[in-house]
Amino acid sequence: MPASELPSTANLRPDFIWGVSTSSFQIEGATREDGRGPSIWDVYGQKGEIKNHDTGDVACDHYHRYREDVALMKLLGVQAYRFSVAWPRVLPQGRGSVNEPGLLFYDRLIDELLAAGIEPWLCLYHWDLPQALEDLGGWMNREAVTWFADYTTLIATRFGDRVKHFATFNEPSIFNLFSRSIGKRDPTSEDNLHRAIHHVNLAHGAAVDVIREKVPGASIGCIHNFQPCWPASVDEADAVAAERLGTYWNWAFPDPQCRGEYPFLMRPAVDPHVQPGDMARICRPVDWLGLNHYSPVYVRAQPNSMLGFAFGEKPTGVPLTPIGWPINPEAFRDTLRTVHEKYGLPIYVLENGYGSYDKPDETGAVIDSERIEFLAAYVGAMNSAAASGADIRGYFVWSLLDNFEWESGYSIRFGLTYVDYASLRRFPKTSFHWYRDLIKAARQR
Repeated sequence: MPASELPSTANLRPDFIWGVSTSSFQIEGATREDGRGPSIWDVYGQKGEIKNHDTGDVACDHYHRYREDVALMKLLGVQAYRFSVAWPRVLPQGRGSVNEPGLLFYDRLIDELLAAGIEPWLCLYHWDLPQALEDLGGWMNREAVTWFADYTTLIATRFGDRVKHFATFNEPSIFNLFSRSIGKRDPTSEDNLHRAIHHVNLAHGAAVDVIREKVPGASIGCIHNFQPCWPASVDEADAVAAERLGTYWNWAFPDPQCRGEYPFLMRPAVDPHVQPGDMARICRPVDWLGLNHYSPVYVRAQPNSMLGFAFGEKPTGVPLTPIGWPINPEAFRDTLRTVHEKYGLPIYVLENGYGSYDKPDETGAVIDSERIEFLAAYVGAMNSAAASGADIRGYFVWSLLDNFEWESGYSIRFGLTYVDYASLRRFPKTSFHWYRDLIKAARQR
């Protein structure tokens, strides 16, 4: 499809929601301002182990430039904005004393969004655990369920008069599978992994109950990362490793949260951590399922590692993004169908995007035609999934802005808007204008 063409959205609902997503640590900066406490990512960044020794200290400076960013969203024409609250900004120690200046920042952001006609979608947790709680064991401590419930009570009570869409967690499979907390204590301990998985699931259920009580009419879900896990070769050992990783990556959280049971393959390992009544506490009624998707993952066996897997080579000829992620819109279509059939919940695609190494040309324009082609193909695949009956109700691009991309620092760019990190100026890319045109055309159907 030529970059100038818009994909069909004919099979999407008339009330379909178009949006963009970000996360607190990746864009806010101001990590030492107004009483904010350190998160685990602040502490990790200070060790100098992130690419180019980058940190989140400034990021996109959204903390000070949020009005400019909301104005970009309004120009884009999105109906909704998914963001996260930084737990250590509002509770510097993760519990106990509340930091009023941190809460005021989110008051200002939410009010600015509503004034622009943009619906705030608030995610409670996008990986920035307060370091003070990590020092107490983090998600491996069952007390984390109470900590998270208390934090949720604060957020729901403060913002529930204006925010009606809440997500408990973003991609719990990712921050558990690849958690440095688990690894630094014992890199071979599957028991630590299963303990943390169960506690995060319990925290989800506790948060759902809190929001139901505190926010009348709330719409609640959890955001899961679904990536097909495929064997990197025809070897049976790789097939076994791929199935095992797929179980943990794709089903370890939505299965207990939506069906009240852990996947069979991992159940014996989780059972020692399950107390009477736990599964009922986890499986609380939710209103929707958040789905993040980027690409399939190729897996090979690695017997001496936790869970026995490693990432394998991609097959020759598989198209890749500049950062090496496979491009496969059919896998996205099939994932949407599978998730619809398995859980029967309304689906909101809350992350989908294209990582690259964008640079301005000699005129200062950022012409990212490949990102446009990617997004067009994936929106087309979503439209096909909807045509076959998948109940898809929204699509949010990752991301509004180039930002801090975790281990990669600022070297990778996913934004519809280019951020010049030296000046912090924002420049809409060609894809920004394309997405604006897509939203406008889709809403005029």
